[in-house]
Amino acid sequence: MKSTTVANRLRSGEWPLLPYLHELENRFAEIEPNVLAFVPEEHRWTRLYREADDLLRRYPKPENRPPLFGAPIGIKDIFHIDGFETRAGSRLPPEELSGAEASTVTRLKDAGALIIGKTVTAEFAYIAPGPTRNPCNPEHTPGGSSSGSAAAVAAGLCLLALGTQTVGSINRPAAFCGLCGFKPSYGRVPVDGVIPLAPSVDHVGWFASDVDGIELAAQALVPDWKSSLTHGRPRFGIPDGPYLDHVTPDARLGFQETCETLRANGYVLIEVSAFPDFEELYRSHHLLVAAEAAQVHENWYRKYKPLYRPETAELIERGLKASASDLEIARAVRLRQGAHLAALMQQHGIDAWISPSATGPAPHGLNSTGDSVMQLPWTQAGVPLLSIPTGVIRGLPVGIQIAGSWGNDETLVRSAQGIESLFASRRTR
Repeated sequence: MKSTTVANRLRSGEWPLLPYLHELENRFAEIEPNVLAFVPEEHRWTRLYREADDLLRRYPKPENRPPLFGAPIGIKDIFHIDGFETRAGSRLPPEELSGAEASTVTRLKDAGALIIGKTVTAEFAYIAPGPTRNPCNPEHTPGGSSSGSAAAVAAGLCLLALGTQTVGSINRPAAFCGLCGFKPSYGRVPVDGVIPLAPSVDHVGWFASDVDGIELAAQALVPDWKSSLTHGRPRFGIPDGPYLDHVTPDARLGFQETCETLRANGYVLIEVSAFPDFEELYRSHHLLVAAEAAQVHENWYRKYKPLYRPETAELIERGLKASASDLEIARAVRLRQGAHLAALMQQHGIDAWISPSATGPAPHGLNSTGDSVMQLPWTQAGVPLLSIPTGVIRGLPVGIQIAGSWGNDETLVRSAQGIESLFASRRTR
């Protein structure tokens, strides 16, 4: 069922809120112990029923209800929420990590959402995984670092969920879990109230089961979202070259089949050499992330170094070795990357880029969150990026991601709705 249908039925009262919440509680009790998408919370449902009662008292008439009235939403545990501890998947004392509520969370509350709870994150939104399992196959990773948010939506435990992306932490888990994941243009959604990893490339984004759900969240989270904007079929660029060499052979074949389907349905796709220096872009981005993470964690790391997991400690130690000039160069590369993509799009008449949303299906095991390499150039450039599931390989979801030009998020989301419908039947093969 479409995300907008669920939201409309809750708002209209066709689905009374308290019985709906009771059904969700039963589903949570059945599924969550096997998925582990949420940070444990004592008296979760007592709180939620109280908040639902408050919503019903505030908005007794359906015609006055806000758009996300009663919609269950998960929040990655690096966002501050009033009344909740923020642990960020770490062993640090939560009082060290406290802060004012994120404005994105406040906006969702103002839109009528019910916060189901904090979702599991890799430690400090990096790569040390939490306990979350992939609902599509519990022996496989759900991706990261927004692992809990992706798994929660995929398991039907919430309608929408907030995540963050510094390299590939939204679009990759969306691909692994068979969801839509959206990373807006850099700066379009505020990051206040969110524990940073690398501020120059941190993005707030979200998950939904469909593109309509992505736009539903955008209307609440992006202050100037132009939901009435329409757009025809985009002309796609395929970033050929060393970037695509990171994709596994079966995923590359699946991507080629997806491109053929798009062409057969009237879409124009052209191959463009976009990242001939991809390995340099890769090194530069990871240097930037390490250096800025070291700055963010400087005081915490000095006090609590033994409490950090090895993966996060290695990142910080690597960042501490970066010089000020190294960081300045990496930030300059980021800016040049955005300008380079914009110039290529203009030169070739491209409206958006299309690429695989991961190197392949979700890897087996829970000790890694998978490879974020396919998101790196788009996150580095700060352009909007939307993942769409397109099929399965070996019983696990795979998809594509489309990247637009900076600031044209609405056009990207709206044009993706037609693409999504082409592959709906393949998502369950």
